Formats: sequence, C-alpha cells, structure tokens
Amino acid sequence: MIYVSSSCSKQKKIGAAIRELARNGFENIELSGGTKYYEGYEEDLLELKDKYNLSYLVHNYFPPPKEDFVLNLASLDDAIFERSLAHFRKAIRLASLLGADKFGFHAGFYVDISVEEIGKAISASNLSNTKQAYERFCSGFNLIKNESKEVEIYIENNVYSKTNFDIYEQQNPLMLTSPAEYRELQQHIDFKLLLDVAHLYVSSQTLGFDFDSHLDQMIMETDYIHLSDNDGCHDQNVAFTSNSKLLNKIKKKHLNNKTITLEIYTGLDSLKESFDRIADLVDG
Repeated sequence: MIYVSSSCSKQKKIGAAIRELARNGFENIELSGGTKYYEGYEEDLLELKDKYNLSYLVHNYFPPPKEDFVLNLASLDDAIFERSLAHFRKAIRLASLLGADKFGFHAGFYVDISVEEIGKAISASNLSNTKQAYERFCSGFNLIKNESKEVEIYIENNVYSKTNFDIYEQQNPLMLTSPAEYRELQQHIDFKLLLDVAHLYVSSQTLGFDFDSHLDQMIMETDYIHLSDNDGCHDQNVAFTSNSKLLNKIKKKHLNNKTITLEIYTGLDSLKESFDRIADLVDG
C-alpha cells in the first residue's frame, strides 16, 4: 500500500493538510511533522477519516507538541529524554485511536541539536558519551515497545550528509546511518526497521559503502519504507523523474508486500507524478 506523508502539504494545520491531500485523491496518509498544534486536531482527523475513507499511519514528530522541541531518545539530558518518551507514548495512543498499525521514529542523536537544525547542517558541538547515549536509546526503545500492544514500533535510519561529515570531522553524531550500525543495533534490541531509502542513499555516498548491495539486503528485511529522491549529497525530498538514478535502483522485488510512504515536498503535482511512477513499478 502506498501512503503519502502529510508533510507533502504546506498547510500549517493538520486538518487543512489532510483535507488538501484527500481532495487531490490521496486516501492513505502518514501523519508526520510540519504542522502546528491546535485544540481539536484529533476530532478533525477522525472526522476526515470517515468523510474521505482514509487510512492513517503515525510517524516521528506527530502529533505536534504545544511547544517545539527535538525528539532524541538517546539524549543524556533527562528532560529531553523524558519528553521524547512522553511524545512517543502520546503518538502510539493516537495511532491506536486512528486505527493505524505502525508508528516509526528516527534513531537517536549523540548531540542535542536545535529545532532549526533538523534536516540541515548540525552545528559543531561535543558528542555525548556515545556508549551511555546508545544504552539510553536502547532502554527507552524497550520501554516503548513493551507498552505498545496494538501498534508496531519501527526505528528509522538517519541520514548522514557530506556537510555533517565535514563539520564533525568524521565523528558521526547520528545513530543508525549505515548497514553496519543496523546489524550492531540488532544485537542489542529486537526492533523493526523503517528503511528510508533516500537516507540510505545519501549515507552511502558519505560513508562509502555500496548502496546497491546493502539496499538489496536491508529492504528485504522490512515491510515499511520511505521513498523520495535526492542528489546523493543531501536529503532533499524531491520527486522521482524518468531519469532518476535512485528510482532506477529500486526494483519491483523491493516493493512487494511493503508499506510505502512517499515524502515528496516539491508540490502536489510532482507528488502525483511520483506516486504514479511507484504505483506502476509495484503493479508492473
């Protein structure tokens, strides 16, 4: 099944974003970041679900908090860690209310970054004690997983751009950016992978691992993926074109029996074109 991210809409209220996507023919919508909190958003989501016969998933920074902050389950700052746990619990409760069967969130960071740095260059700062941060992430994940009865929990691979590689002088401030880190995390916790293919592509160019072979291995081990295109240097969330290098690396076998979410932020027309290209690949 192919979903589109609510972040594909530029609307600032989730109700308006869902209405815009539904009126453009999208019935499967993954609720993600990019909108502002307001009273009554849950009622709006339920009403729109019934009106347009929608199917929802919940992802990472949703529902929007009253005050913005950066989710980080690996933070050694107790306040950030506890706030992240509280957010995930709220997200899982919402997913259950909406009938969503999956909730995915990003792997942790070894630095506490600002809201303004999300998806951009991360300013240089000292890394946390990576061993302690890693252990905190694993313990936090186990808490969330053990509490979630109806909703499957997934961890999404982070993206390591060349810009951040240069800033940190080869010290990686992000968890789960490579196949080796994926295998290592599997030794510590029992988790399901939300594979962001675009993230993997950028990280492969930064870290120098072979994208094609690792995509083949990792994508066959999950049933949930995120798709968008980029230049291999940065996570750009652009549309797939007929000559897209990344699209040409994605094979039909990669998409069989998968939950797919498109994260295309370059307008609804390009979202529709990308949706059709992926749908043709799935059905072809």
